[in-house]
Amino acid sequence: MVREVRPHQCTLVPVHPGEVTSQAGWPADTPAAELGGVVKDLQDRGIRVSLFIEPEAAAVKWAASLGARRIELYTEPFAHAFKEGEEAADRSFRRYVEAANLAHALGLGINAGHDLDLDNLVLFRTLPYLDEVSIGHALISHALYVGLDQAVRDYLRACDAI
Repeated sequence: MVREVRPHQCTLVPVHPGEVTSQAGWPADTPAAELGGVVKDLQDRGIRVSLFIEPEAAAVKWAASLGARRIELYTEPFAHAFKEGEEAADRSFRRYVEAANLAHALGLGINAGHDLDLDNLVLFRTLPYLDEVSIGHALISHALYVGLDQAVRDYLRACDAI
C-alpha cells in the first residue's frame, strides 16, 4: 500500500503477532538485510523512511546504517517515567537527548511518539532537533471530551515549541 500511495514519509515499526500496538522500537540487532532493502526501495520511490527505535546509541547507529532519513524515538518509557515525577522524567529524558544529539550528528531527522500527551509534551517538546511527534491515541481520547477541532488546537499549542 505504501508503494501505491507514496506518502511523504513512512515510519517502519516492529509489530509482533498479537500486538495491538507496538511495545518497543526496532532492536539494534535486527538483521539489516531485509529491512535495508525495504528502506532503499521506499526511498528510491521518493518516500522518506523513518525507523521506530529505542533511545539507544546502538539503535541510532543501526538506523543510520540502513540509510533511514529519520528515526522515531519510542517514548512509552519516558511517558511512564513522567508519571513517576520530575526526577524520573528528567532521568529518562536525558536518554532521549543523548539519542537525539547522536542522530543529528549522523544526519538523521528526529521524530518521537508513543504515549505522548498534553502533560508530558511540556518537557518532551524541548528535545533537541525534534522535527515531529506522532500523537494519536491521546489526541483522540481528548477529542471525546472537547471535540476534534479543540483537541487539535490544544495539541498544536502544546507542540508550539517544536
